[in-house]
Amino acid sequence: MTYIITIAQQKGGAGKTSLAAHLAATWSIDKGRRVALFDLDPQKSLTHWFQVRSEKLAEANTMSLWPSQGWRLANELTRASRDADVIVIDCPGKDDLGTRVAVRAADIVVMPVQPSPIDVWASKTTLELIAKEGTPALIVLNRLPSRAKLTDHLIVDLKRGSVPIARSALGNRISFAASFVEGKGITETEPHSVAAAEIKLLADEIWRKVSSAGRRAAA
Repeated sequence: MTYIITIAQQKGGAGKTSLAAHLAATWSIDKGRRVALFDLDPQKSLTHWFQVRSEKLAEANTMSLWPSQGWRLANELTRASRDADVIVIDCPGKDDLGTRVAVRAADIVVMPVQPSPIDVWASKTTLELIAKEGTPALIVLNRLPSRAKLTDHLIVDLKRGSVPIARSALGNRISFAASFVEGKGITETEPHSVAAAEIKLLADEIWRKVSSAGRRAAA
């Protein structure tokens, strides 16, 4: 069974691509799962990360990167699922055909949110899209600073919605970006770090949710 994990957030700079890459690396390296990547973002940052990874790791890079266009995405996902255990889709920061297809096809939509009022407010449009498609979702608090009253207040606001917040949050750690530049995940560059522990916990939490629910019925 292939699980489709869509990373979506219409607020720019929320950390979608970094999250997609670190989750993919964790599932591929630590769990030995076959990972297929889809990069729908026009900036193609995930594609660049994959290319750097391929150059550095050569045949050791067992991930695959699939070409994707909005109107062909559904067929491409079907093809990729034949040889993958998990498909990770990095969505653009806008509501277009590709984003809607990616959200509709997902077993779960993972939405990173930074702990700022602007990010929380801007997340509403993405949450509305997810609700419209009826797809299970999970909010991930990303780049979380040390506990503060502002952060606590924003978490309370998010909890008022229907989408659950992941128990596993990601701290505001430069090591995430440093390993991304190398074409690797944090579990590869600093496997014993706090950052690696955070991403492993999140990857396991997401996997438990999709595996316990099974594949959603086709839309």
